[in-house]
Amino acid sequence: MKVGVIGAGKWGSALAFALSEKNEVVINSRTLRDLPNFVSLEEVLECKYLLITVPAQQIASWLEENFVYKGQKILVASKGIEASSGKFLNEIYSQYVPDTNIAFLSGPSFAVEVQQSLPTALVVNSLNEELSTSFATLFPSFIKAYTSTDVIGAEVSGAYKNVIAIAAGICEGLKLGNNAAAALISRGLVEMQRFGLAHGAKEETFVGLGGAGDLFLTASSPMSRNYRVGLGIAAGKSQSEILEELGEVAEGIGTTYALHELSQQGDLYLPIAKEVYEMLEGKSPLASLKDLLSK
Repeated sequence: MKVGVIGAGKWGSALAFALSEKNEVVINSRTLRDLPNFVSLEEVLECKYLLITVPAQQIASWLEENFVYKGQKILVASKGIEASSGKFLNEIYSQYVPDTNIAFLSGPSFAVEVQQSLPTALVVNSLNEELSTSFATLFPSFIKAYTSTDVIGAEVSGAYKNVIAIAAGICEGLKLGNNAAAALISRGLVEMQRFGLAHGAKEETFVGLGGAGDLFLTASSPMSRNYRVGLGIAAGKSQSEILEELGEVAEGIGTTYALHELSQQGDLYLPIAKEVYEMLEGKSPLASLKDLLSK
């Protein structure tokens, strides 16, 4: 099968590498890359199967400026909530692609380990079960691909876990210990589930690969960009300094701002996300710790 990958960052490149075991893969991104399979966007958009890794905060403008729907089957591998509108990615894509032709990828997966062909398990989520199965068959032998119909659950868990990962990085940077880290991650899972259920997600999603699995991975390792954002906050660095050092997109930042707006609209109790937002806005991590412990 010929598969087109849009986005040639670490995640897009890793997925292109993985899919090339069974398929012919071509790739494109906004920035010209020296890759043997790098082709024009027009050629990528002609593929029957598309995998898109454009960051959540950029996807609306990218779709408006570049996307032409020709009946392609699309797998979205980005994770986040748009900060400017509070929209989930499925809401943004729905303006361009019918629900029957779109799926969302979730599950614990560091790009560097996928690039090394290390064992990985992922979930393809779509309202169209036949589409999920089609995409699942494209993955290589070292990736176990499950399927699910809980698109909202996949979206919420994939986005929210990055916010908890920022908090976990702060916890590590402040040297609060393993007890605190375990408490933070487990309560983060409860908070993530609370938010998801309020938006129509299925409860079981949050104890699966896309929920607890991805959360535990992202919130426990400096390989996670969002975890490194937390380390920077704990070190007293500004948001601009952290992003300059990171040199990559950290989806948890935009999602934190989106959650702040959504929590106010829906009157949801999201204490960890609230404190991450306030720390991104300059609040002392120690003051946030005191406030969290007093709740």
